[in-house]
Amino acid sequence: MLYQLKVIKPLEYSSNCTAVSSLTTSMRNTDQIFTNYSTGTAIYTQSWLAPKGIMSSFRYNGLCVRNHLTVLGLLVFEVTVSRHQLYYRLHNNLKVPTFSIIFQGITRQHLDHGILPCIKYFVNYFFYKFGLEVCFVVAVNVIGQRMDFYSLLHACALMAVLSRRRRKAMGEVWPKYCCFTAGLMVLQYLLCIGIPPALCVDYPWRTSSQALTSNLIKWLYLPDFAMRPSPSFIFYDHLLLLCSTLQWQVFEEENRAAVRLMAGENVEISRSLDPRSFNQYIPVNNFLQCRSYLDIAKVFVFSYFFWLVLCLIFITGTTRINIFCLGYLVACFYFMLFGGSLLMKPVRYILRLWDCLIGYTCFVIGMKNLLSLGSCAYLDSLLKNGCWLIQAFSMVCTVKGYDVCKSAGGGGGHCVGCDLLHRALGSEKGFPQLLLPVCGV
Repeated sequence: MLYQLKVIKPLEYSSNCTAVSSLTTSMRNTDQIFTNYSTGTAIYTQSWLAPKGIMSSFRYNGLCVRNHLTVLGLLVFEVTVSRHQLYYRLHNNLKVPTFSIIFQGITRQHLDHGILPCIKYFVNYFFYKFGLEVCFVVAVNVIGQRMDFYSLLHACALMAVLSRRRRKAMGEVWPKYCCFTAGLMVLQYLLCIGIPPALCVDYPWRTSSQALTSNLIKWLYLPDFAMRPSPSFIFYDHLLLLCSTLQWQVFEEENRAAVRLMAGENVEISRSLDPRSFNQYIPVNNFLQCRSYLDIAKVFVFSYFFWLVLCLIFITGTTRINIFCLGYLVACFYFMLFGGSLLMKPVRYILRLWDCLIGYTCFVIGMKNLLSLGSCAYLDSLLKNGCWLIQAFSMVCTVKGYDVCKSAGGGGGHCVGCDLLHRALGSEKGFPQLLLPVCGV
């Protein structure tokens, strides 16, 4: 509402950046021009402090505060529910649960009593049991959605956490991981804001003698007047931060005896045990006799899930043809060499094999992020000089917004080379033949 006052006169603190010679020089050195600077229109400071057009009308002002009203409504709803629960417990002399659950009276002892108690248990304690795995899946999703410099940092952080191997060791470094995610999110927010355009000062990566290309600026997620960083990427980081903080709370709850009594232990199995002697440590009945539908579900999970994972590894290795997929094929055939007898090996041996597979997967994720620099920022150069590198690693830019068709086709065929490359890498059928015209063969 401040900008709707008549005492505020935007023309008094506006700037016209077309008269700045340094900006004119920088525009010649870059592959894109600045829209605001090239049109010669005045740049207002309030467009940097508040949404554009906030003082145009009351109707638009209502649209600007719509998201704030949504957050306020959710907070009011949360407070209403929590106060109602507190009043109900005080009125009926009920104790506050030690853990935030939905179904009362469902504990770890009810997990093996049937399908319905099992579902209720996982509704209450699913994140308590599998929250760490959910965080890893969300982290990989963030990496796959971004494929830029910050996704490379997320990949390094993921490998650093997984290198701890044991759950207890991961819990010790998890607060640092949450702080890293939160700090990265705040930094990206500041980069999206950038400096006020009314200062008529360009960024050094545009004004220097060795100016960076727009594709490289986008990959590095640097602020830029020609092509601002996409703020939608911060949403994926927010989901990761949300799951990470919830898992941080789970790590703290695991140290409480009351929570362990209700939800069960999350302690890892000893690596020195022999799988053939597990039956003396398992208090539940043998599910292989299939007395209920829950036993049938257990048979599928514990007997056939191993083969399902091998099928996924095989599909991963055969979907694309590159060096990375060769490692998945080798791992798949190595596991199939032992078959179901692998599960009867010592626990230390089994976990070592799966740790190697997980480590290789993290390595591939990190390398694909690193190679995205070439496939998104320097693909036109690689098409001319490093075609073998594109074939070996199936390099293709998977994120929209990059100008990868600038010089791939050459001459009048502006995007012919890129079209052939994307069709080849997408279908994998006739890959060398489709890529020959691109490589100049």
